Amino acid sequence: MIVNFAERAHNHNWELDPVTRSLLDTDFYKLLMLQFIWKNYPKTRVQFTVYNRSGGPIDTFHIEELTAQLEHARSRRFRRSEIVWLAGNTFYGRQGIFEPAFLEWLENDFRLSDYEVSVRDGRFHLSFDGMWTETTMWELYSLSIINELRTRANMKRLSEFQLDILYAKAKTKLWSKIERLRSVPNLSVADFGTRRRHSFLWQEYVVGAMAANLGSGFIGTSNAFLAHKHDLEAIGTNAHEIPMVLAALANNNEELKASQYKVLELWQQTYSGALKIMLPDTFGTTQFFANAPDWIADWTGQRIDSKDPYIAGDEYIAWLERHRRDPREKLIIVSDALDVEDILGLHAYFGGAMASGVIAADFHSGADFDDPQKWTPGRRIRFSAGWGTLLTNDFRGCDPSGSGGFAPISLIGKVSSVEGRPAVKLSDNYAKALGPPAEVERYREVFGTAGVSEVPVIT
Repeated sequence: MIVNFAERAHNHNWELDPVTRSLLDTDFYKLLMLQFIWKNYPKTRVQFTVYNRSGGPIDTFHIEELTAQLEHARSRRFRRSEIVWLAGNTFYGRQGIFEPAFLEWLENDFRLSDYEVSVRDGRFHLSFDGMWTETTMWELYSLSIINELRTRANMKRLSEFQLDILYAKAKTKLWSKIERLRSVPNLSVADFGTRRRHSFLWQEYVVGAMAANLGSGFIGTSNAFLAHKHDLEAIGTNAHEIPMVLAALANNNEELKASQYKVLELWQQTYSGALKIMLPDTFGTTQFFANAPDWIADWTGQRIDSKDPYIAGDEYIAWLERHRRDPREKLIIVSDALDVEDILGLHAYFGGAMASGVIAADFHSGADFDDPQKWTPGRRIRFSAGWGTLLTNDFRGCDPSGSGGFAPISLIGKVSSVEGRPAVKLSDNYAKALGPPAEVERYREVFGTAGVSEVPVIT
């Protein structure tokens, strides 16, 4: 797909150029979780709040622009063709993953909740309050809207020629990353970049470039709209949201600690096989595995989010071996702040044996995997990369004016309260903990802090 990004941005004069073109323009896991919520917690009230972990105000566009985009998203409905795709397409090797009654509800009755947006001290404050089925989908829509409005505001500073330079540099940077991955054996990389993308059109361009140049090494995209439009695999499992809600609903400390496993019990009543990917870091990975029942070792794998992936992968392998499961049959999906160097290093570390004296950072391209003096194939565990922000929004150093306005920020949308109770996420990184300080401390007393570290939040 050839898009003249510079001309389109420079000549922009539409009254409203929608960021959310379709309600399917979201991560696939949100649809999987929406069905789970619809089945199990249809009457639970949940509030979501948008947080900027990077600090500082996002004041490059006006609140009226944000409101217009939110109203547009709220007016959307799922199209009949999209419902047919969800009903008839094969996902993770299975048809009928979405129940007919759920799809009927999605087509006829699904609505996005109301929202509250204001500006205080130069900062946007945005939250969504309502039934969980009405609020959960706002997470991706709101994040992609804010990120793209920020992109558009920064582009208004540049001339058409400067915009040409901006996108020429970004395309060159993208190609250099793809080229380094092209000949990596048994590569498994997916696009996870919807929430913090530069723009919808740029994400579509990136996904097309990955699909055209990485072959089977590019396994698909988390973006359901792009998967539908371009006949790609839709990739996704679940997120911190569900354990955060179930923990908030717990009535005592015993229920609180058990809630992280109750999530998995309920999930496997709806999904099986490749969709049984756990996310153990919501309240700390080390304590999760220390107390996990044996049946969890039968799950397909885990997504590693907030912990050093080398440490987390080794920890999971050792746990599987103690439970007499073969790690080579299991899967780790790494998704936190990845860039090409991380993907190459992790693939080398978990996908084979590195020679004595060789470290993961010594792998710079596919050619390094062809050198028997450095590496021999033979996986310890299956490894897949969920490449997000630094795939779909890496414009660092591309602005010819020298501004840092295009650098990505760590914007998140998380559950903030459940039925009036505060929600908490501890994470494997102290810097990523969310919730009222007193509640965070209470949760740490219950779950402990084993294996938790302090790491700067990048993206």
